[in-house]
Amino acid sequence: MSTYVLVHGGGHGGWCYDRLAPLLRQEGHEVYAPSLTGLGDRRHLAGPDVGLDTHIADIANLIFYHDLTGVILAGHSYGGMVITGVADRVPERLSHLVYLDASHPVGGESLVDNAPAMMAFARADMREVGGTELVLWPNAESAARQGVTDPDDAAWMMARLTPQPWRCFEQKLELRDEAAVRRIPRVSINCSRTLARRDPEQRDRALQGDVVREIDTGHDLMITEPEAVARMLLELAR
Repeated sequence: MSTYVLVHGGGHGGWCYDRLAPLLRQEGHEVYAPSLTGLGDRRHLAGPDVGLDTHIADIANLIFYHDLTGVILAGHSYGGMVITGVADRVPERLSHLVYLDASHPVGGESLVDNAPAMMAFARADMREVGGTELVLWPNAESAARQGVTDPDDAAWMMARLTPQPWRCFEQKLELRDEAAVRRIPRVSINCSRTLARRDPEQRDRALQGDVVREIDTGHDLMITEPEAVARMLLELAR
């Protein structure tokens, strides 16, 4: 039995893995898919101090307090920032890092540095609520931008998307031992439809790893292609 911890991306929550997680569990594996602070079912905890460091602590603490070892830690999109930070905090508890069409940061980068065009788009619709700067407000085009085109899937998704504190995207990733992070086996599962739009440096990073796979789908691959993603993740357990 392996242990998977699945970290969602910006504006999402643990709910986005509701189709993927059962496919891993039915093979006998343990799966955690928490919502990060201020998002999904924890949206009520959003505040001006919620940032990347908060989300790294969310996942590092989950792994420590449940005494998880040999963890296959996967992150989608912004979740790539989070899992890289977690790998720096608890490297001895991880067996693989899996980047699901995710950012591939190095120490000292923020998501604003990593994906400037996307973040400029997000920042254009920033709104302050209760002292918290929030971005990624759901709108009629949100599902399509994530590559979710099936009407039923889009409706399910749109009912659950939440805005995200901007601090998460501008806070820089601090790594204490980047070399140790790089020693953890790294897997990249890329989406063909977004890989082509990455700038050259980010495309190169996405194509590096101990294992590199590609799925012909849009960005939210865990919603549009859960069976294909599950097959790739199960390869790691075997």
